[in-house]
Amino acid sequence: MATDAEIDVFQEHRPVLMGVAYRMLGRVADAEDVVQDAWLRWSQCDRDDIREPRAYLVRVTTRLAVDRLRQARTRRESYVGPWLPEPLVTDFGPTVPDTAEQAVLADSVSLAVLVVLESLSPLERAVFVLREAFGLPFAEIATTLERGEAAVRQLAARARKHVEERRPRFDVDPAQQRDLTERFLAAATEGDLGGLMSLLAPDVRLVGDSGGKAKAPVRVIETADKVGRFLAGAAGQGNAEGFEFRTVEINGGLGLLALSEGKIDAVFQLGVANGKIQYIYIVRNPDKLQSLL
Repeated sequence: MATDAEIDVFQEHRPVLMGVAYRMLGRVADAEDVVQDAWLRWSQCDRDDIREPRAYLVRVTTRLAVDRLRQARTRRESYVGPWLPEPLVTDFGPTVPDTAEQAVLADSVSLAVLVVLESLSPLERAVFVLREAFGLPFAEIATTLERGEAAVRQLAARARKHVEERRPRFDVDPAQQRDLTERFLAAATEGDLGGLMSLLAPDVRLVGDSGGKAKAPVRVIETADKVGRFLAGAAGQGNAEGFEFRTVEINGGLGLLALSEGKIDAVFQLGVANGKIQYIYIVRNPDKLQSLL
Protein backbone atom coordinates (compact mmCIF):
# COMPACT_ATOMS: atom_id res chain seq x y z
CA MET A 1 0.00 0.00 0.00
CA ALA A 2 1.26 3.45 -0.89
CA THR A 3 2.33 5.79 1.89
CA ASP A 4 1.18 9.39 2.12
CA ALA A 5 4.51 10.49 0.65
CA GLU A 6 4.10 8.13 -2.30
CA ILE A 7 0.54 9.34 -2.85
CA ASP A 8 1.91 12.88 -2.91
CA VAL A 9 4.50 11.86 -5.51
CA PHE A 10 1.79 10.46 -7.77
CA GLN A 11 -0.41 13.52 -7.35
CA GLU A 12 2.55 15.75 -8.21
CA HIS A 13 2.93 14.03 -11.57
CA ARG A 14 -0.76 13.43 -12.27
CA PRO A 15 -1.20 16.52 -14.51
CA VAL A 16 1.60 15.30 -16.77
CA LEU A 17 0.11 11.81 -16.89
CA MET A 18 -3.32 13.23 -17.81
CA GLY A 19 -1.65 15.37 -20.46
CA VAL A 20 0.01 12.34 -22.04
CA ALA A 21 -3.09 10.15 -21.84
CA TYR A 22 -5.47 12.79 -23.23
CA ARG A 23 -3.21 13.62 -26.17
CA MET A 24 -2.92 9.90 -26.88
CA LEU A 25 -6.63 9.09 -26.64
CA GLY A 26 -8.60 12.28 -27.25
CA ARG A 27 -11.10 11.36 -24.54
CA VAL A 28 -11.05 12.70 -20.98
CA ALA A 29 -12.80 9.63 -19.55
CA ASP A 30 -10.38 7.26 -21.27
CA ALA A 31 -7.44 9.34 -20.08
CA GLU A 32 -8.73 9.27 -16.51
CA ASP A 33 -9.13 5.49 -16.70
CA VAL A 34 -5.55 5.12 -17.90
CA VAL A 35 -4.21 7.37 -15.15
CA GLN A 36 -6.22 5.39 -12.59
CA ASP A 37 -4.65 2.18 -13.91
CA ALA A 38 -1.23 3.84 -13.66
CA TRP A 39 -2.00 4.67 -10.03
CA LEU A 40 -2.81 1.01 -9.34
CA ARG A 41 0.52 -0.02 -10.85
CA TRP A 42 2.30 2.63 -8.77
CA SER A 43 0.57 1.63 -5.55
CA GLN A 44 1.47 -2.05 -6.01
CA CYS A 45 5.02 -1.86 -7.41
CA ASP A 46 8.29 -2.11 -5.52
CA ARG A 47 9.12 1.57 -5.42
CA ASP A 48 12.58 0.94 -3.95
CA ASP A 49 13.67 -0.05 -7.46
CA ILE A 50 12.36 3.16 -9.03
CA ARG A 51 14.94 5.92 -9.24
CA GLU A 52 12.86 8.40 -11.25
CA PRO A 53 9.15 8.24 -10.37
CA ARG A 54 8.14 10.66 -13.14
CA ALA A 55 9.86 8.61 -15.84
CA TYR A 56 8.34 5.41 -14.48
CA LEU A 57 4.82 6.86 -14.33
CA VAL A 58 5.04 8.36 -17.83
CA ARG A 59 6.30 5.01 -19.12
CA VAL A 60 3.42 3.08 -17.53
CA THR A 61 0.83 5.64 -18.64
CA THR A 62 2.08 5.64 -22.22
CA ARG A 63 2.04 1.86 -22.51
CA LEU A 64 -1.47 1.69 -21.08
CA ALA A 65 -2.61 4.44 -23.46
CA VAL A 66 -1.14 2.64 -26.49
CA ASP A 67 -3.04 -0.53 -25.54
CA ARG A 68 -6.29 1.38 -25.02
CA LEU A 69 -5.87 3.30 -28.28
CA ARG A 70 -5.58 0.03 -30.20
CA GLN A 71 -8.84 -1.16 -28.62
CA ALA A 72 -10.56 2.19 -29.23
CA ARG A 73 -9.78 2.12 -32.93
CA THR A 74 -11.66 -1.13 -33.29
CA ARG A 75 -14.70 0.39 -31.56
CA ARG A 76 -14.58 3.54 -33.69
CA GLU A 77 -15.12 1.51 -36.85
CA SER A 78 -18.80 1.35 -35.86
CA TYR A 79 -19.02 4.99 -34.70
CA VAL A 80 -21.95 6.88 -36.23
CA GLY A 81 -20.76 9.86 -38.26
CA PRO A 82 -17.44 11.75 -37.99
CA TRP A 83 -15.35 11.33 -34.84
CA LEU A 84 -13.84 14.34 -33.07
CA PRO A 85 -11.74 14.47 -29.90
CA GLU A 86 -13.54 15.27 -26.67
CA PRO A 87 -13.38 19.04 -26.01
CA LEU A 88 -11.26 20.04 -23.06
CA VAL A 89 -11.49 23.36 -21.23
CA THR A 90 -7.89 24.58 -21.02
CA ASP A 91 -6.47 27.20 -18.71
CA PHE A 92 -2.75 26.94 -18.22
CA GLY A 93 -2.96 29.37 -15.34
CA PRO A 94 -0.40 31.78 -13.93
CA THR A 95 2.37 29.15 -13.69
CA VAL A 96 2.77 29.14 -17.47
CA PRO A 97 3.54 32.61 -18.86
CA ASP A 98 2.11 33.92 -22.10
CA THR A 99 5.16 32.87 -24.10
CA ALA A 100 6.23 30.38 -26.73
CA GLU A 101 5.98 27.68 -24.06
CA GLN A 102 2.25 28.28 -23.68
CA ALA A 103 1.85 28.30 -27.47
CA VAL A 104 3.50 24.87 -27.68
CA LEU A 105 1.23 23.49 -24.97
CA ALA A 106 -1.87 24.91 -26.64
CA ASP A 107 -0.87 23.68 -30.10
CA SER A 108 -0.18 20.13 -28.94
CA VAL A 109 -3.66 19.83 -27.44
CA SER A 110 -5.60 21.71 -30.13
CA LEU A 111 -8.55 19.94 -31.72
CA ALA A 112 -7.01 20.41 -35.17
CA VAL A 113 -3.79 18.68 -34.15
CA LEU A 114 -5.61 15.91 -32.25
CA VAL A 115 -7.67 15.22 -35.38
CA VAL A 116 -4.44 14.80 -37.37
CA LEU A 117 -2.98 12.54 -34.66
CA GLU A 118 -5.92 10.19 -35.20
CA SER A 119 -4.35 9.17 -38.52
CA LEU A 120 -1.07 8.07 -36.89
CA SER A 121 -0.39 4.56 -35.69
CA PRO A 122 -0.49 4.15 -31.88
CA LEU A 123 3.31 3.98 -31.69
CA GLU A 124 3.77 7.00 -33.96
CA ARG A 125 1.29 8.93 -31.86
CA ALA A 126 3.07 7.98 -28.64
CA VAL A 127 6.45 9.08 -30.01
CA PHE A 128 5.02 12.34 -31.34
CA VAL A 129 3.29 13.19 -28.05
CA LEU A 130 6.26 12.36 -25.85
CA ARG A 131 8.75 14.14 -28.10
CA GLU A 132 6.85 17.15 -29.43
CA ALA A 133 4.55 17.94 -26.50
CA PHE A 134 6.74 16.92 -23.57
CA GLY A 135 10.25 17.10 -24.99
CA LEU A 136 11.39 13.69 -23.79
CA PRO A 137 14.77 12.51 -25.12
CA PHE A 138 14.73 9.73 -27.71
CA ALA A 139 16.54 7.36 -25.35
CA GLU A 140 13.79 7.70 -22.75
CA ILE A 141 11.05 7.25 -25.36
CA ALA A 142 12.83 4.13 -26.62
CA THR A 143 12.82 2.68 -23.13
CA THR A 144 9.16 3.60 -22.67
CA LEU A 145 8.08 1.85 -25.87
CA GLU A 146 10.62 -0.98 -25.62
CA ARG A 147 12.04 -0.12 -29.04
CA GLY A 148 15.52 0.71 -30.25
CA GLU A 149 16.46 4.37 -30.30
CA ALA A 150 17.04 4.31 -34.07
CA ALA A 151 13.54 2.90 -34.59
CA VAL A 152 12.07 5.58 -32.36
CA ARG A 153 13.85 8.32 -34.33
CA GLN A 154 12.35 6.89 -37.53
CA LEU A 155 8.89 6.85 -35.96
CA ALA A 156 9.36 10.45 -34.81
CA ALA A 157 10.45 11.63 -38.26
CA ARG A 158 7.56 9.84 -39.96
CA ALA A 159 5.01 11.18 -37.46
CA ARG A 160 6.34 14.74 -37.63
CA LYS A 161 6.28 14.73 -41.43
CA HIS A 162 2.73 13.39 -41.45
CA VAL A 163 1.51 15.98 -38.95
CA GLU A 164 3.26 18.88 -40.67
CA GLU A 165 1.74 17.92 -44.02
CA ARG A 166 -1.78 17.75 -42.60
CA ARG A 167 -1.72 20.27 -39.76
CA PRO A 168 -3.94 23.24 -40.66
CA ARG A 169 -2.26 26.64 -40.47
CA PHE A 170 -4.41 29.13 -38.62
CA ASP A 171 -4.03 32.69 -37.45
CA VAL A 172 -3.44 32.92 -33.71
CA ASP A 173 -4.43 36.58 -33.29
CA PRO A 174 -6.90 36.32 -30.36
CA ALA A 175 -8.67 39.56 -31.30
CA GLN A 176 -9.39 38.40 -34.85
CA GLN A 177 -10.41 34.95 -33.63
CA ARG A 178 -12.89 36.46 -31.19
CA ASP A 179 -14.22 38.94 -33.75
CA LEU A 180 -14.88 36.25 -36.35
CA THR A 181 -16.37 33.92 -33.75
CA GLU A 182 -18.79 36.60 -32.55
CA ARG A 183 -19.75 37.57 -36.11
CA PHE A 184 -20.23 33.90 -36.99
CA LEU A 185 -22.48 33.40 -33.96
CA ALA A 186 -24.62 36.42 -34.86
CA ALA A 187 -25.00 35.37 -38.50
CA ALA A 188 -25.62 31.71 -37.70
CA THR A 189 -28.28 32.34 -35.05
CA GLU A 190 -30.07 34.84 -37.31
CA GLY A 191 -29.91 32.56 -40.35
CA ASP A 192 -28.09 35.31 -42.24
CA LEU A 193 -26.75 33.44 -45.27
CA GLY A 194 -25.05 36.51 -46.71
CA GLY A 195 -23.34 37.24 -43.44
CA LEU A 196 -22.16 33.65 -43.14
CA MET A 197 -20.86 33.58 -46.71
CA SER A 198 -18.77 36.67 -46.03
CA LEU A 199 -17.00 34.86 -43.19
CA LEU A 200 -16.43 31.41 -44.70
CA ALA A 201 -13.41 30.38 -46.75
CA PRO A 202 -14.34 28.88 -50.14
CA ASP A 203 -13.15 25.41 -49.04
CA VAL A 204 -14.45 25.57 -45.45
CA ARG A 205 -15.27 22.25 -43.80
CA LEU A 206 -17.95 21.61 -41.14
CA VAL A 207 -17.45 18.48 -39.04
CA GLY A 208 -20.19 17.45 -36.62
CA ASP A 209 -19.73 14.73 -33.99
CA SER A 210 -22.89 13.36 -32.39
CA GLY A 211 -22.12 9.65 -32.23
CA GLY A 212 -25.70 9.13 -33.39
CA LYS A 213 -26.98 10.47 -30.06
CA ALA A 214 -27.98 13.99 -31.18
CA LYS A 215 -28.73 15.87 -34.39
CA ALA A 216 -25.62 16.58 -36.44
CA PRO A 217 -24.45 15.97 -40.00
CA VAL A 218 -23.43 12.34 -40.51
CA ARG A 219 -20.90 13.44 -43.15
CA VAL A 220 -18.42 16.26 -43.40
CA ILE A 221 -19.93 19.28 -45.20
CA GLU A 222 -17.55 21.12 -47.53
CA THR A 223 -17.52 24.45 -49.43
CA ALA A 224 -18.83 27.81 -48.28
CA ASP A 225 -22.10 27.45 -50.16
CA LYS A 226 -23.04 24.12 -48.60
CA VAL A 227 -21.83 25.01 -45.09
CA GLY A 228 -23.56 28.42 -45.20
CA ARG A 229 -26.84 26.94 -46.40
CA PHE A 230 -26.71 24.20 -43.78
CA LEU A 231 -26.20 26.70 -40.94
CA ALA A 232 -28.79 29.15 -42.26
CA GLY A 233 -31.26 26.30 -42.70
CA ALA A 234 -30.66 25.08 -39.15
CA ALA A 235 -31.38 28.58 -37.83
CA GLY A 236 -34.51 28.74 -39.99
CA GLN A 237 -35.77 25.59 -38.29
CA GLY A 238 -35.47 27.32 -34.92
CA ASN A 239 -32.52 25.21 -33.79
CA ALA A 240 -30.85 28.21 -32.12
CA GLU A 241 -33.92 29.38 -30.22
CA GLY A 242 -33.74 29.16 -26.46
CA PHE A 243 -29.96 28.68 -26.44
CA GLU A 244 -27.45 30.66 -24.42
CA PHE A 245 -23.96 30.95 -25.89
CA ARG A 246 -20.76 31.46 -23.94
CA THR A 247 -17.17 31.82 -25.09
CA VAL A 248 -14.60 29.58 -23.41
CA GLU A 249 -11.06 28.40 -24.05
CA ILE A 250 -11.32 24.95 -25.62
CA ASN A 251 -8.16 22.97 -26.32
CA GLY A 252 -6.03 26.09 -26.27
CA GLY A 253 -8.30 28.12 -28.55
CA LEU A 254 -11.50 30.13 -28.40
CA GLY A 255 -14.65 28.03 -28.41
CA LEU A 256 -18.39 28.43 -27.97
CA LEU A 257 -20.61 26.57 -25.55
CA ALA A 258 -24.27 26.27 -26.49
CA LEU A 259 -26.43 25.82 -23.38
CA SER A 260 -30.08 24.84 -23.23
CA GLU A 261 -31.80 25.22 -19.87
CA GLY A 262 -28.40 25.49 -18.24
CA LYS A 263 -27.08 22.25 -19.76
CA ILE A 264 -24.35 22.06 -22.39
CA ASP A 265 -25.84 20.96 -25.68
CA ALA A 266 -22.94 21.56 -28.05
CA VAL A 267 -19.40 22.88 -28.38
CA PHE A 268 -18.28 24.88 -31.42
CA GLN A 269 -14.75 25.77 -32.44
CA LEU A 270 -13.66 27.66 -35.54
CA GLY A 271 -10.33 27.50 -37.34
CA VAL A 272 -9.36 30.88 -38.78
CA ALA A 273 -6.77 31.78 -41.42
CA ASN A 274 -6.38 34.82 -43.68
CA GLY A 275 -9.41 36.45 -42.08
CA LYS A 276 -11.75 33.59 -43.03
CA ILE A 277 -13.22 30.56 -41.24
CA GLN A 278 -11.47 27.44 -42.53
CA TYR A 279 -13.22 24.81 -40.45
CA ILE A 280 -16.08 24.48 -37.98
CA TYR A 281 -16.03 21.68 -35.42
CA ILE A 282 -19.30 20.89 -33.64
CA VAL A 283 -19.39 18.32 -30.84
CA ARG A 284 -22.87 17.24 -29.74
CA ASN A 285 -22.24 13.70 -28.52
CA PRO A 286 -23.46 14.00 -24.90
CA ASP A 287 -20.83 11.48 -23.78
CA LYS A 288 -18.14 13.96 -24.85
CA LEU A 289 -19.67 16.90 -23.01
CA GLN A 290 -19.66 15.40 -19.52
CA SER A 291 -16.23 16.77 -18.56
CA LEU A 292 -17.42 20.31 -19.36
CA LEU A 293 -20.34 20.24 -16.90
